[in-house]
Amino acid sequence: MYQPPTYGGSHQHHGSIHSTHSMRSNRPSGYGYQPAPPPGVDPTLWAYFSGVDTDHSGSINATELQNALVNGNWTKFDLDTVKMLMSIFDVDRSGTINYNEFAGLWKYIQDWQGVFRHFDRDQSGTIEGHELSEALRSFGYNLSPHLLRLVEQKYASAPVSGYGPPPGITFDRFVRACVVVKNLTEAFQRADVNRSGYVQFSYEQFMSIVLSAP
Repeated sequence: MYQPPTYGGSHQHHGSIHSTHSMRSNRPSGYGYQPAPPPGVDPTLWAYFSGVDTDHSGSINATELQNALVNGNWTKFDLDTVKMLMSIFDVDRSGTINYNEFAGLWKYIQDWQGVFRHFDRDQSGTIEGHELSEALRSFGYNLSPHLLRLVEQKYASAPVSGYGPPPGITFDRFVRACVVVKNLTEAFQRADVNRSGYVQFSYEQFMSIVLSAP
């Protein structure tokens, strides 16, 4: 079984930084003032963080993060995915991402890049229906064809016309789709104490589960 990336909150990044199309700095090299990295901090990752922190506040807001995150086709991450990432890594609930939180986010995105490349069998830059099915099944989520179709349509990279197959799912939307399926599945499993595959929800419980999903 192929394991999706996990997150454990804020942590330092160790090791070298590899080139990627998922992060870009908005500040050209040598432009303006960039504070020196704190002792023990990876200078390359600090340079990325400083480049994304365009207002020099020492933290990154959702707008700065969205402007810095791009898919392989150079489209920006959609805002819902950025908000999901913010909610995962904004450990202190400040509404922004500090360097330590950013380091965790950076590694999480790089880990997901490896997953995306693994399942993008035709190297199209998007995940199509059969690739999505394989990915979710490898993660242990055996969705019915109907549910798979709903996920594919919901996270398609362009509006679904109703004719022909949905367009592929870009990297950002693939991450969000997998995280949502994971969280909803785990929420259901917590309620399914008898492991019967069936649960009885009150309206309040159902709405709480759905609204708490990223």
